[in-house]
Amino acid sequence: MAYSPYPLLERALLSPDADEKCGLTDELYAAVHNTELSAAGAAAPLDFRSAGRPQKPLLVAPAQVTPRKMNTQEGYAAMLHAICHIEFNAVNLALDAAYRFRNLPQAFTQDWIRVAKEEVYHFRLMRARLRHFGFDYGDFEAHGHLWDMAYKTAFDPLLRMALVPRVLEARGLDVTPAIRAKVAQRGDTETCDVLDIIYRDEVGHVRIGNHWYRHLCEQRGLAPEALFRTLIARYDMFIFRGYVNIEARERAGFSRFEMEMLEDFEKSMKAAR
Repeated sequence: MAYSPYPLLERALLSPDADEKCGLTDELYAAVHNTELSAAGAAAPLDFRSAGRPQKPLLVAPAQVTPRKMNTQEGYAAMLHAICHIEFNAVNLALDAAYRFRNLPQAFTQDWIRVAKEEVYHFRLMRARLRHFGFDYGDFEAHGHLWDMAYKTAFDPLLRMALVPRVLEARGLDVTPAIRAKVAQRGDTETCDVLDIIYRDEVGHVRIGNHWYRHLCEQRGLAPEALFRTLIARYDMFIFRGYVNIEARERAGFSRFEMEMLEDFEKSMKAAR
């Protein structure tokens, strides 16, 4: 008999306890791995403004996050906390994609549950590094920009794939090498190892987003590159800020033609601003 993952997905997604959310995600992955899935009889997905999260960290606007110097113990921990928060949000984003978009092939659901499990792994690894320096997740303020985009794209999987994996998560491929270099300067090889794992896996996560974006475009008879350019203009999304990791983005499924087109587009947008 086919297994319905949606009750457990809902529990994991809405759980406000980080440890419970991670444990339920592990359980979910074990239940769906190499298993036939079914949405038959499942209730419609709930419409909620926020996924489950702990009371801390306190969420503030991105511009209100307190700047801290990395050459202090507290500032360095704040940087690790920011990465930890990104990974926690990435768990919710992946769970939400699997939970919300139920009319797609079974492979879509399994892909995003697997991504959620890998994001749990990243969160636990980075939280362990944070604890090593005497802090924990929730000790610093954070912002909810990543989840805000999940809420804005909750009505359309094509929009979600276009703007979350292909824009927000792809930025991680650009910035992680520079963060790793700063961490290496401190001699923190254990955190460098964690960042290497995150970087490796995030290439795969963006590749999954690219695959399903193109699948949905083909299904709807839309041109992927032209549509993407239209969407980033409509939602006023920054594609490139500073260094662009062309090699990693190509491994994640962006074509060289698409990269050149977007770079030209970004230049014209900056000139217009």
